[in-house]
Amino acid sequence: MYDTDKRKLLSALSHGAIFFSTTIVSVGIPIAILLVSDDPIVKENAKESINFHFNVWFYGAILGALFILFGWLVLPLLLLGPLAGIGYFLHWGLTIWAITQVFSNPDIPFRYPFIFRVF
Repeated sequence: MYDTDKRKLLSALSHGAIFFSTTIVSVGIPIAILLVSDDPIVKENAKESINFHFNVWFYGAILGALFILFGWLVLPLLLLGPLAGIGYFLHWGLTIWAITQVFSNPDIPFRYPFIFRVF
């Protein structure tokens, strides 16, 4: 049997690490938790958080490239700005949803919808 409070804390920390920054530093937290923890639910939450980091970086890179390629045109910029806002809203919203799910049901690992999974 695993400690429920420890499971909640480590799982929430894995998912919430993306709030610290969207750089490589923030993915280090779930990687460290994945390597240190022996709880299978915590490990699954850490893997899912790492996958979510990869997705945020991937879609951010695509959006950044589009800004660089088309930013000098007014019409695409008007379309890319709201798209970036939607992406930012989804990024924060899905993370908040993951943290609330981890606290409300710590025995089931959270799975982000519509992401590709490397791990």
